[in-house]
Amino acid sequence: MSRTIEVLPDLVANQIAAGEVVERPASVVRELVENALDARPTRVEITLQQGGKRRILVIDDGIGMGREDALISLERHATSKIRVADDLRTVSTLGFRGEALPSIAAVSRMTLETRAEADDVGTRIRIKSGTITGVEDFPRQRGTTVEVANLFFNAPARSKFLKATGAETRAVAEVVNVLAMANVGVGFTLTADSQVLLELPSVEDLHARIVEIWGPENGRTLIPVALELGATRVRGLVQRPDATRKGPRRAYSFVNGRPFRSRHLRAAVDRGYRTTVPTHARPWVFLFLDVPPNAVDMNVHPAKAEVRFRDAEAIEALVEKAIHECLASEASSASLDSGPPPLSVREPVRPPPVVSHAEVSQTALFLAGGGPDGAGQNGVDIDDESEWIPVVEEQPRLWQLLHTYVLAETREGLILIDQHSAHERILFERLTKAFEVGGQTGQRLLFPITVRLSKAELIEAEALTNILNAVGFEVGSFGGNTLIVHAVPDPHPYFDPERCIHDMMEELVRGSDLTRSAKNQHERIAMTFACKGSIKAGQRLKEREMQELFDQLFATELPYHDVHGRPTIVRLSKGELEKKFGR
Repeated sequence: MSRTIEVLPDLVANQIAAGEVVERPASVVRELVENALDARPTRVEITLQQGGKRRILVIDDGIGMGREDALISLERHATSKIRVADDLRTVSTLGFRGEALPSIAAVSRMTLETRAEADDVGTRIRIKSGTITGVEDFPRQRGTTVEVANLFFNAPARSKFLKATGAETRAVAEVVNVLAMANVGVGFTLTADSQVLLELPSVEDLHARIVEIWGPENGRTLIPVALELGATRVRGLVQRPDATRKGPRRAYSFVNGRPFRSRHLRAAVDRGYRTTVPTHARPWVFLFLDVPPNAVDMNVHPAKAEVRFRDAEAIEALVEKAIHECLASEASSASLDSGPPPLSVREPVRPPPVVSHAEVSQTALFLAGGGPDGAGQNGVDIDDESEWIPVVEEQPRLWQLLHTYVLAETREGLILIDQHSAHERILFERLTKAFEVGGQTGQRLLFPITVRLSKAELIEAEALTNILNAVGFEVGSFGGNTLIVHAVPDPHPYFDPERCIHDMMEELVRGSDLTRSAKNQHERIAMTFACKGSIKAGQRLKEREMQELFDQLFATELPYHDVHGRPTIVRLSKGELEKKFGR
């Protein structure tokens, strides 16, 4: 019987191995740039011809290699990153997969030029289809240059799957953008067919890099996020809820400096944004996770695109909490300032500590200058462990503009509160907490009211009777398409229960982005009631009512956004006022 199993020749084996690493020009660029970054360069230059299909050139000014290391780097499974299998658990560099260079060389014509600092002369190595065709001395500065020409010239079946030049170029640009965000201290240049696509000098922080890539307009929508738990840290930048838009999102995740993808982490981010953005919104997110090396497995994906965490649930919970706390911070409120936010990725600012209205109003606390630095305007130190009362000579004055906005003066300028959005956030959180203890009681009506609904709305109301009772509505069918209401909640003096329940049923039946974003039926009702039952724009408020609105808003967990994701507060700083008046 003839033998059917054969040992593949090295050339065929290398081409098969290349399929795991080299999918397209962008894969080659990623591998070569990661190797360059491991060499501690100050600058990396990438040049493409025909989207990388004809030529890829990567130049760095890193530490370079001697001739012996350069030759060994072209052998399969050769690497300077690991010695034994356990080293894979703690590897912290990027280009640790030893088969990258030989795999690329197996499907192209490659030239490697390099020189180490201690060498008098550099080395040039030429490779064709994985076979070394020449080794020679080559004068050059310290660093490494890798040229990859005619990718897949010896694998025509693979080359047929490459996309048009424009698509391949865009894929390479995305790879460079991602690596540039993870290495802000390195300068990057990307040139395609003699046209400079990216010119990114080294910068000090992530925000400056994002501004370089996507412009200051997008940079102004980002706020810092940072949270630590033990040896694990989440940091980065996320988009203010009011700036989120429909369509594709820019969401990037890095662990210990390495980019990766995770739909579970993306879901944790979305949970952190819950009740601050509509369901269709796609916030921009740039997250960096710092974890102990033995808490993450980097070697689970051939292209290093995915990782495995030892305790994935804890990581996801930390990310969700970091986003939630960031959005609860003062930094997430809208500003009319045209300048960028602070460039450093720092701890988010927290709102003033919440104390009872009987002790001191939040209005007095906020407008007197109390803040996250722990001192009020009059120098009273804040001790989080004890109650305190700031020294305020008189109650701050509030004004209502257009019967819609509440205006207040602060040490730093002015703030405007949208009375409807603010009360919407207050009612939502109040009802959500009430649901946790069985609901809230309503006010019994001396004369019940009737509300005429459509057939579908009446069916919806009857199905939700128990939850509506927990809101404070006591309802029942009155015959025909009419609902009788015996008790109603009392969220504010201007509440119109008949209009509220009619509008609630209409929206619940019709459906909306708001109701579709709810995680369960109780949250769906809380969102709808908060929207339909809150104080409306155009309602005149007394000064005491404005103060109560201010106090209650800053006692919520997420005071800076309503349940639609719209801002509740807009700030106008002293600097902005001076700019408007040319001072």
